[in-house]
Amino acid sequence: MNQQQVNFLKNDLIFHLKHLAPDAKGQWGKMDGQQMVEHLAMMVQVANGRKQLPSLPADKSRLEKAHAWLMTDKPFRENTINPLLPEEPVPTEHNTMQLAIEALQKELDHFFEVYAATPGLRIVNPIFGNLNFDEQLQLLYKHTQHHLRQFGLLAA
Repeated sequence: MNQQQVNFLKNDLIFHLKHLAPDAKGQWGKMDGQQMVEHLAMMVQVANGRKQLPSLPADKSRLEKAHAWLMTDKPFRENTINPLLPEEPVPTEHNTMQLAIEALQKELDHFFEVYAATPGLRIVNPIFGNLNFDEQLQLLYKHTQHHLRQFGLLAA
């Protein structure tokens, strides 16, 4: 377990997001600030097992390459396209940014609770395959870092 990543997701992520306006525009992409927060919450729901998305076709070679990249320190590129998401951002679900951030916090808390209660648990990610806690942690860390850079909340 990477304690730096755990600490970031448990302590620092929400702190950064509280400094973001709901209508903020990113340095790339189409989402505004609140859409990005809700996007992060949905991805945490995938990691904690509350939400399932259809997976990309099973291709052993693609999965091996995706997993190998996931476990590196290489960041997501700007404008990375998730082929499973619509081209246009989905409308926000919550009435306020504060509610969106609180929902994200609940999903993060649940993520840590689920894996603490079930050591060895693996949950399917639709792009990266069947991931254990450390792999999900790596993915969430990379993903949140990517979006914080997108909105200028972390240095590039």
